[in-house]
Amino acid sequence: MGNVFIVGNAGLDLQLSLPRLPEIGETLLGSDAARAPGGKGLNQAVVAARCGARVHFCAPIGTDAHATEVEHALATAGLAALDLPRLPVTTDFSFLMAFPDGENSIVSSGACAAALTFDRVAPALSGLGANDILLLQGNLSRDTTAEALAFGRRRSTITLFNPAPLWWDASAVLADCSLVIANRGEAEMLAGAGSLRSLGAHAAIVTLGAEGCVLTDKDGEQAFPAEAIDAIDTTGCGDTFCGVIAAALATGLKMPSAIGLAQKAAALTATRPGAFASLPSRDELQAMYNWPGQE
Repeated sequence: MGNVFIVGNAGLDLQLSLPRLPEIGETLLGSDAARAPGGKGLNQAVVAARCGARVHFCAPIGTDAHATEVEHALATAGLAALDLPRLPVTTDFSFLMAFPDGENSIVSSGACAAALTFDRVAPALSGLGANDILLLQGNLSRDTTAEALAFGRRRSTITLFNPAPLWWDASAVLADCSLVIANRGEAEMLAGAGSLRSLGAHAAIVTLGAEGCVLTDKDGEQAFPAEAIDAIDTTGCGDTFCGVIAAALATGLKMPSAIGLAQKAAALTATRPGAFASLPSRDELQAMYNWPGQE
């Protein structure tokens, strides 16, 4: 079983349930206020660790009280290794708006993630090997992301990339991606009517919400239907999907089996509110599959 190395962001999530998006100049009253550790990198690392993977997680945090809160939360997350470079900026946070139809909108700060340079990441990747998985998201800068993915390819690692949020031209790094995982909107923004493989990715998964997902690789295109559920809140579903894919591939599972597990876990996430709070537990993931390292 290989290790899973995840480089990304970590911060706090502040969530409110809203009936709709507010109009310009309008103040809406929300409900079900919640606060939890968050960030795409953090969520994906926690899910992969709960699957039983040996997860090495590197993410920048600030020097404020929020950073200490994040650090304490991760200390009990079951990670094999944790590297949290302290940067002289405010710890990142996200404001999550959940709507009655189960969909969501998210606004995030990103100065801390954007300030992380590859020289601060390199020590956390020193043990990266050919049997391992390297997973990144779009929160870091283009240069740091490109250097990390290229480093992984030189180590013959399986490199995974989840390009959200799209704030720079992610197509520039796809040639170093063994697998890119994007939702429909992200894929269209990157490739238009073409495919992510045409931009250089060795394989691509495009997630389609209730319609499932589509895998495109050297063997062609294969569709995977979604689990039939009544979605309450889709926040965190993409992070659950990515975390499970990384852990499953680290165990040696073939891609169709990995996708099947990721679909089940993401569907479970959508049946409850929140992001971090909705992530599947170790027991729930164990019930789906006999993950190595779990009792």
